[in-house]
Amino acid sequence: MENLKFLVIFIALFAINSLTSSQTANNQSIFNKSYEYEKSSNYAAAIKEMNSIYKSNEYFVNIRLGWLYYLNKDYSKSIEFYNRAINLKPYAIEARFGCVKPLSAIESWEKVKYHYLQILKIDPQNTIANYWLGVIYYNRKDFDNASKLFEKIINLYPLDYESVIMLGWTKLKMGKKSDAIILFNHALNLRPNDNSALDGLKQIK
Repeated sequence: MENLKFLVIFIALFAINSLTSSQTANNQSIFNKSYEYEKSSNYAAAIKEMNSIYKSNEYFVNIRLGWLYYLNKDYSKSIEFYNRAINLKPYAIEARFGCVKPLSAIESWEKVKYHYLQILKIDPQNTIANYWLGVIYYNRKDFDNASKLFEKIINLYPLDYESVIMLGWTKLKMGKKSDAIILFNHALNLRPNDNSALDGLKQIK
């Protein structure tokens, strides 16, 4: 009797494992097809493939659909799926970076700012979020906050041209000309004859 119970359990486990392996292989095949369609810019077909295995509780499928809908310029759908991915893994910053793309496309800058701030709560040293949040502050003429973010990046990466030049312009807008001169000259060391740095120095003279 015990042997019979063991045999039944074994058969059941074997059937479950076989089904799981089959589903995994099928999912991998569908992902591969979606990548091939993406390469040929057939985003609608790639989306159709992913929707065929869609489950609301699967992070990877949601974030993949967020990306594909973004490429297909269906920004509202893209945001919807990225948000689902974020809800599934709140501490994964990749979905938030993904969501920034369709939000930027529709110029929803407050929501872009929100996601960068959330990313920085999780990863305060993240240079991408620090930089682009700094750009948002700069464009809004909030030079104090922009300066803090660009300075944070430069403390981590003193040779990062993009942050150096942005901090140079930020300091100039703040009226801190001596700081701006140092930064523009540093930018010229990083990129000789850089037009932005030369223009900044010209405005100071």
